[in-house]
Amino acid sequence: MVNTNFLVIGSGVAGLTYAVKVAQRFPDKTVVIVTKADEQESNTKYAQGGVAVVLDLKEDSFEKHIQDTLLAGDGLCDEAVVEMVIKEGPKRLKELMLWGANFDLNDSGTLDLGIEGGHSINRVVHHKDITGFELERVLLQQVHKLSNVTVLPYHFALDLITEHHLDIPESKNISCYGAYVLDQNTGDIMTIKADRTLLASGGIGRLYGHTTNPTIATGDGIAMAYRAKAEIKDMEFVQFHPTALYDKKDGRSFLISEAVRGLGAVLRNKNGHRFMPDYDKRAELASRDIVSQSIDNELKKTGDTHVFLDCTLLDIDVFKNHFPNIYQECLTNHIDVEKDWIPVVPASHYLCGGIVVDKNGKTSVTNLFACGECSRTGLHGANRLASNSLLEALVYAHNIFEYQAAHPVEPVHAFIPEWDDVGTRTPKEYVQIHHNLTQLQALMRDYVGIVRSNNRLTKAVRHLDLIYNEVEELYKDMKVNTALCELRNMVNVAHLIISQSLERRLNKGGYYNVDNVPAAEKDSVINDWI
Repeated sequence: MVNTNFLVIGSGVAGLTYAVKVAQRFPDKTVVIVTKADEQESNTKYAQGGVAVVLDLKEDSFEKHIQDTLLAGDGLCDEAVVEMVIKEGPKRLKELMLWGANFDLNDSGTLDLGIEGGHSINRVVHHKDITGFELERVLLQQVHKLSNVTVLPYHFALDLITEHHLDIPESKNISCYGAYVLDQNTGDIMTIKADRTLLASGGIGRLYGHTTNPTIATGDGIAMAYRAKAEIKDMEFVQFHPTALYDKKDGRSFLISEAVRGLGAVLRNKNGHRFMPDYDKRAELASRDIVSQSIDNELKKTGDTHVFLDCTLLDIDVFKNHFPNIYQECLTNHIDVEKDWIPVVPASHYLCGGIVVDKNGKTSVTNLFACGECSRTGLHGANRLASNSLLEALVYAHNIFEYQAAHPVEPVHAFIPEWDDVGTRTPKEYVQIHHNLTQLQALMRDYVGIVRSNNRLTKAVRHLDLIYNEVEELYKDMKVNTALCELRNMVNVAHLIISQSLERRLNKGGYYNVDNVPAAEKDSVINDWI
């Protein structure tokens, strides 16, 4: 049994920012950070673009950023949340810089502001094309200065502890008492009792196989919260990044930042036709949902596997300076961006829905908070505006910290039993897990992708039921291991995405169902996409 005041599940920008703040504010209290890979491995690490913040008040304004966010969110954003997050942005950025974050400067010595799809003006603060890596570096540096923070790498959170696990009658008011955590090196299962638990566990990208996310993005926090009966919403809004480097292999796809299009790169089909102006007047700078759906249409029309991003008209020295990581990755793949077009394809990138939280990051489960991609704050609506995710994580981590500082709780005194795995066996092979994972990823790509239909979604329900039943049998029979629990979590998340997709009757943002289109629009360009 491990007792702590604050339990953080996840080591990205959301979890680390919160951990630093509560540890600094309460030096007599303990913080435990659980992360299932190395402490540096998170979705944050791979964020290329930057942090969208209003800084240039001569050209930009809070209102412009708000309107860009609302437009991208397609009418489903919570306007009060949008205003709050955007107005808090400059403060949170300043704090990062005081902690030592380095951002690119322009020739005049001020912050170099980039532009990405959906933004009406340059406002993205960045560090080359590895902004997330820089934030992770700074935050871990701060964490390691604090003696009351314990980081547990290679520890996998299995389940949240609620009344379900205790000898307490369940009621409508469910509380969280910590989590059961698997030490992946020893196989031991720890019981971590916590006064307050923060889920900052990232996204769900691996569910689709082809993704810009790291392999750890398996929706664990959302699945745990779902099993704990927390409210989950807007799961149908899965954002696909338009330009992932095309790779025939299944797995993580290298991201070609939206900022490349902001610099002037254009999308072409194999015949060289620049097709984005055919779909949206903003062309390559349209929001991610439009660009992804447009590419999907081009691929369906031609049967091709990818389109191309043409950077050949750009100043190569400027490109190398802004995107050294992308330039090197292309060279590794025998692509010279000065002469060659980059083959790209949309890939699962970001989940706009998740665990429902209020402005203080509170979930519907007492003493359980959520922050970052696993949460549904209302900021993104039906489609996230580029570079608003790091901003959201910073603001909500701060809000949660401030709320908890002002509202202390009594330590947990409930008796919590140890994990019970009596009657289970150690697996001799993992072929069933791998087979079901492959089947699940293919199901999501083919039936629950960028453009959906009621027919495919209904079939997806039937196929998922078969996978669910087999996985639950494995879970009851086997001693828990990371691969099995990740698969179980992904099945839970798939159920949420499919069921909430079927409930949506109006196409919005990143969600497009051909059966939701009015008959009068059946001949429009957008409906030629199937």
